[in-house]
Amino acid sequence: MRSPFRFLAAVLASAAVVLAGCGSGQGADGASGANRPTVVVTTNILGNVVENLVGDELQVVTIMPVGSDPHEFQASAQQVAQIGAAHGVIANGAEFEEGLLDVIESAAADGVPIFEAIDGVETIEFGGGHPNEHGDEHDEHDDEHGHEGVDPHFFTDPSRMARAADGIVAFLIANVDGVDARALEANAASYIAELESLDAEVETLLAKIPSDQRVLVTNHEVFGYFADRYGFEVAGTIIPSGSTTDGADAKALAELAELIEHQGVPAIFAETSSSAELASTLAEEVGGIDVIELFSESLGSDDSGGATYVDMVRTNANRIADALAG
Repeated sequence: MRSPFRFLAAVLASAAVVLAGCGSGQGADGASGANRPTVVVTTNILGNVVENLVGDELQVVTIMPVGSDPHEFQASAQQVAQIGAAHGVIANGAEFEEGLLDVIESAAADGVPIFEAIDGVETIEFGGGHPNEHGDEHDEHDDEHGHEGVDPHFFTDPSRMARAADGIVAFLIANVDGVDARALEANAASYIAELESLDAEVETLLAKIPSDQRVLVTNHEVFGYFADRYGFEVAGTIIPSGSTTDGADAKALAELAELIEHQGVPAIFAETSSSAELASTLAEEVGGIDVIELFSESLGSDDSGGATYVDMVRTNANRIADALAG
């Protein structure tokens, strides 16, 4: 017997498509879009990647709008229904979408195929900066702040995103009926090549930063994969956690201010999707340093320089290079 959850999800999702356009994946022809299998993606960063991978082969619905904080985002009833009625769901994984975990778990229990993009990459631990495929070790630094485990922010490294894209395509071909595998693979190959080219471009952009100046102070623990890929040190974070829902500690902030002064750090990197108030306060306390906003957990608006995944990575690299090259 068909489960009540899936039946209700299908009814509500159909209504959401008609009334609200079903998110970012609608094409010019709404009718033809409705005839394609639908894949639901949790974050707008992954949503943009998946749209580029699948082209016209699938209808893509992205749950989180631009500017959302994935750690705090809560789905609406319509969005819960869309997830439950999807032909497949792409999530970030590693508990990144904190407010959607129960929704995704319920959909999976009801038979909706779920793929966590992070499963396709070599992961690192919070604070450790060392690759770990199994998530079975952690750094003592993490225990000091009550946050440990796999860092979910793999998307700050475009080379890892390229590997995640391979996994996404394989998942869609294996789990979504009616997909033209050859067409999907051909379309995805072009975009994956673009991601690999982006990785090389970022490496070139950052080459002008001397090794002793490759030091990042960030709002929270979000650029570990970037640091691992391009040879940076994350010297400190204002919120010593991988989640913006955690708080800052006055003693830790004082110690971070001393570290910034001691190492001569020229900039603090805040985030466009989170408040920069603490970063600005810390910069004023230290004096003589800039607060630079980076795109971290959400894309930006159309004219922001971060409207697509490729744009946000390129913009971040340019801003970091300009701030630290000296």
